Amino acid sequence: MSDTRTRLLDDIKAAMKAGDKTRLGTLRQISAAAKQKEVDERIEIDDDAMLLILDKQLKQRRESIAQYQEAGRDDLADVEIAEAAIIQEYLPAALTDAEVDALIDKAIADSGAASIKDMGKVMGLVKAQAQGRADMGKISGIIKTKLSG
Repeated sequence: MSDTRTRLLDDIKAAMKAGDKTRLGTLRQISAAAKQKEVDERIEIDDDAMLLILDKQLKQRRESIAQYQEAGRDDLADVEIAEAAIIQEYLPAALTDAEVDALIDKAIADSGAASIKDMGKVMGLVKAQAQGRADMGKISGIIKTKLSG
């Protein structure tokens, strides 16, 4: 079992003992997503797979926050914000804008990308290093801008 998964299960027990319902519910959702992946793919989750699951969970929360805020449902957005904060505790430290730019520039140089047609190559290189540490949608937009201009 991965270190992240073990930590997650230990934190579920701690949240149960502490009576922290928000934390417990969020951690159980993450654990269920990991278990579902194990069952569906007949694999044991490692830290890389957990990172992808956590990243997906965080992305879902961000999308929900935007939709709730747009609809004026700040009460529901606040719940999603709290859950997103819990998920972020399990992700590596976020990259700064400067680090993202440097990573993209290096990937463009390493791949020899010259146009938007090469975006897949660049995305592949960046994704390996930025997954879980930056918003991949935002990174995609930056790459597109750099390769277009």
